[in-house]
Amino acid sequence: VVVGAGITGLSTAALLTRAGRSVLVLEARRVGDGTTGGSTAKVSLLQGTQLTQIARRHSLGVLRDYVTANLEAQAWVAQVCQEHEVELQRRTALTYATTAQGEHAARRELQHAEAAGLPVVWQSTLALPYPTRGAVALPDQLQTDPIALLHALRSEVEAHGGTVAEHARVTAVRGRGPVEVTTERGAARAGTVVVATNSPILDRGAHFARLAPQRSYGLAFATTTPAVEEMYLSSDAPSRSLRDAVTDDGSPLLLVGGEGHPVGRERSPQERLDTLRSWTHEHFDVTAEVAAWSAQDYVPHHALPFAGPVLPGREDVLFAGGYSKWGMTNGVAAAHVLAGRLAGDLPPWSDVFAPWSGHEVSGLPTAAKINAEVGLAMTTGWLRPLTRSAEETPA
Repeated sequence: VVVGAGITGLSTAALLTRAGRSVLVLEARRVGDGTTGGSTAKVSLLQGTQLTQIARRHSLGVLRDYVTANLEAQAWVAQVCQEHEVELQRRTALTYATTAQGEHAARRELQHAEAAGLPVVWQSTLALPYPTRGAVALPDQLQTDPIALLHALRSEVEAHGGTVAEHARVTAVRGRGPVEVTTERGAARAGTVVVATNSPILDRGAHFARLAPQRSYGLAFATTTPAVEEMYLSSDAPSRSLRDAVTDDGSPLLLVGGEGHPVGRERSPQERLDTLRSWTHEHFDVTAEVAAWSAQDYVPHHALPFAGPVLPGREDVLFAGGYSKWGMTNGVAAAHVLAGRLAGDLPPWSDVFAPWSGHEVSGLPTAAKINAEVGLAMTTGWLRPLTRSAEETPA
């Protein structure tokens, strides 16, 4: 049983059904209604300043294994898109700067990307309608429609005998050998359960202390001509993500993302969205707003994704998550780790994804910070009603 029909769950299910396994995918809502559906779907090895975050905590060997994992995942996505005729565009990915601090961060990313073996270059002039200070550029990266990709994976799962059940929210996972999965529509038993929900829905393994939830926002605008021709992500905060897309009739769209913040610590998410909207109108010639949304992702304390047992020794309950907003490659790489674990054929870079390994020691200070912030937020929440005067009306 695979819990979750996003990029990780359906990729895992596709790999397992190809290998002849009997697979049931359970999705609480519909395919793509979670984080994957809210993704900008940049299938890129240049991931903002993610390589710098990894290099701060881990060896060059770990960094190179992470890049290799993402490279193989990117190639697999390209193959799936080709086989299922899912539109895929090749673009240069750029991590760009608008301030001196941002330029310093972007140049550090350039150094780490070069050390990891990526063919990056520094690009001084950018085709953006506001002042910039250059960018790291990596050519030949990919972008796609995440929902189209997920439906292609679903069709492959079903073509190989698997089942995808929507509106089947999982409420419990119990027992072992077999494991029983309870949903709002009934129960199922399986030799192995894969929890592919980005952050485990199970209260096991203290993953709440190892994954920091992040909310970000997106907008889609109609334009008369393509507003950008590459994939952009700023190295400055607040972040700005840009890419092009097209409507069903071929009309150009501009996708704008950013204004991220920790989940539950923002008084007005609407203000974040309004800020992003105002920024877009200030800099780009857009004709109409087509869509607005938000998405939630999880940033691990040690900067590396997870894929493996939810608890040490529990090979019958596996999970994956913590992609730091780069699930279009990390989610696919995680699926290969999970499927390889079941087949006894792990990828050579799989240790990078191990949820119970020495790599996590480097993340202990961040884990402590996450817990301290959670504790402060909880305490504030408890104290606020106690300190409110009797005359105040609760908001």
